[in-house]
Amino acid sequence: MSFASVFPLDPITALLLAALTIILLVYFNTESTSCGIVNFPPGPAPLPVIGNLHILDLKKPHKSLMELSEKYGTVYSIKLGPTRIVVLTGYETVKDALINHSDAFGERARIPIFEAIMEGYGQPFNPTCTMNCAVANIICFITLGDRFDYEHEGFVQLVKRVNESIKLSGSPLVQLYNAFPFLGFLPGAHKTIFYNERMITAFLNSCFKENSQKLDENDLRSFIDVFLFRQQQESDNPNSYFHENNLLYTTSNLFSAGMETTSTTLRWGMLLMMKYPEIQKKVYEEIINVIGSERPPRAGDQKNLPYTNAVIHEIQRFADIVPLSIPHATTVDLNFKGYFIPKETQVIPLLSSVLYDKTQWEKPNEFNPSHFLNAEGKFVMRDAFIPFSMGRRSCAGETLAKMELFLFFTVLIQKFKFQVPPNISELQLESGVGFTSFPKYQNVCAVRR
Repeated sequence: MSFASVFPLDPITALLLAALTIILLVYFNTESTSCGIVNFPPGPAPLPVIGNLHILDLKKPHKSLMELSEKYGTVYSIKLGPTRIVVLTGYETVKDALINHSDAFGERARIPIFEAIMEGYGQPFNPTCTMNCAVANIICFITLGDRFDYEHEGFVQLVKRVNESIKLSGSPLVQLYNAFPFLGFLPGAHKTIFYNERMITAFLNSCFKENSQKLDENDLRSFIDVFLFRQQQESDNPNSYFHENNLLYTTSNLFSAGMETTSTTLRWGMLLMMKYPEIQKKVYEEIINVIGSERPPRAGDQKNLPYTNAVIHEIQRFADIVPLSIPHATTVDLNFKGYFIPKETQVIPLLSSVLYDKTQWEKPNEFNPSHFLNAEGKFVMRDAFIPFSMGRRSCAGETLAKMELFLFFTVLIQKFKFQVPPNISELQLESGVGFTSFPKYQNVCAVRR
């Protein structure tokens, strides 16, 4: 007599039992190989299968990770599903790892969701789409050699899909997928991300085809043109990096990384200017005194606008756009801060813990432009200001992003007064759930000056 004849199972139940068996096998196999590490960074005891997922707020994991550092120190470990991760917190520790041990911590972590992809006046309005399109057009000009009209259907869909995927990448369901990628057949946000990526790929491929047909080696106008020209030069090299997939994924990454973070920072800027009108007034007065109301700001104006520059930097620090940074991985076995960390261990340099480090900032939990001003009111850079991370894996587009933020923010304050909508009694500064930390309150009121 078989087990099935006594306890008949429907197909769905059988499938779930099989999946659970696989999870348990993977868990115990992982435990048996990782628990024996001598002097591995300490951390909370994991549960079978889920590890430490039960003690993390998956909507805002960086908050949970910062709380855990108070108990376990600046270097500790957690377990997300079967994966052991080392978390680095605080300015000194993150700097030591990413600068002094840059080679050892220099690998990019393998994140399942990313690996799978690589294969009216006074009236409140939501500026997300417009801001995303404005910033995205800068990326378009660099990569494609042209910009799109804001009504262009393909372009608008590209921007919306990138925006949606970035938000979903930090959702609880995608974090569960990253912990258990073999369960990718189940429904969830990861399916939407995969669909979005297919649509983005189709749009970019059409752009590549058009650029290829107009390619002129004597007039290379964009990143794509240069890439395609180099591809032709290395057509006989089977090991060349200049092939279609690299072009596709590199361009896609430029849109994902170069659009969302900048536009989100600007949206935080508008929100914070609404929240603190006295700061907005000082920024506006400085802009008018230096630039005036007619001439648009230029890159060279930045050195003459110390208060405006300080406000922009404080927006970046306070908003904490990418709180978890991009996960790293160790390239070698190493001893760090008294602990042994094996090769290929995933590492999270927690940027929140640096941008809000109490030893580095006078009032870390407050929006305070004085963090970047000296006693004479001149702008001063702070070592712990690392919204773009630091070391080998720091943001490749940092210089471009800084200039975009200055020009966009300055012209916005020059031309518009941002104020709290009349139906809002107190403006809240809560962040929404996503890979980036975006303003939960989406609407703004912009009055033409």
